[in-house]
Amino acid sequence: MEEQKFIYNTDKPPLIIPEYGRYIHQMVEQLKKIEDREKRNRNARAIIQLLGNKNPHLRDVPDFQHKLWDHLYIMAGFDLDIDSPFPKPDPEAFKEKPGKLPYPKKGYTFRYYGHIIKEMIDVAVSWPEGEMKDKLIQTIANHMKKNYLTWNRDSVDDEVIFEHLRILSDGKINLNTTDNELRDANTLVKKRSRGNYSKNKYYKKKNK
Repeated sequence: MEEQKFIYNTDKPPLIIPEYGRYIHQMVEQLKKIEDREKRNRNARAIIQLLGNKNPHLRDVPDFQHKLWDHLYIMAGFDLDIDSPFPKPDPEAFKEKPGKLPYPKKGYTFRYYGHIIKEMIDVAVSWPEGEMKDKLIQTIANHMKKNYLTWNRDSVDDEVIFEHLRILSDGKINLNTTDNELRDANTLVKKRSRGNYSKNKYYKKKNK
């Protein structure tokens, strides 16, 4: 009896774009071997349709189509002569290393408000005085109150939020309860429902 030899994935060539699977990569390799240009173009479009099936809701979006054709060239090692509706991608562009992302700042006061709130405060400080700035500051204060209630307790005085806003803005934003009123805590944070087990048929049946 002839001995069968098992071929493991580790023994096969690595997949360039793993999410498309090995069969798609094999089809791309066969595509490169087709000599007739018209047939090669026809098969290329068929492969693009298969790639688009991964995200059917984006299949006909122009930007997404461009991405799929780029993926086809990448899987072919850029060694593919076809009539693409988009320019052939430059291999060198894919060799460039992405730039470093700015690392989030650490150690600022009242971390439970989050980085976005601090950035919004900085933007508000930079705006000229006027109605738009006042509305932005009011919105920020309400978001701060919502975040505070989410992570701390069931209620909080507006004076506490105004003081935190003053500190985070380095004293450049000063609100008071006389001229400003934030939204009620009940409208900012929805309480979690425990579920009405008394109306659950399964619960009643189980506990009879």
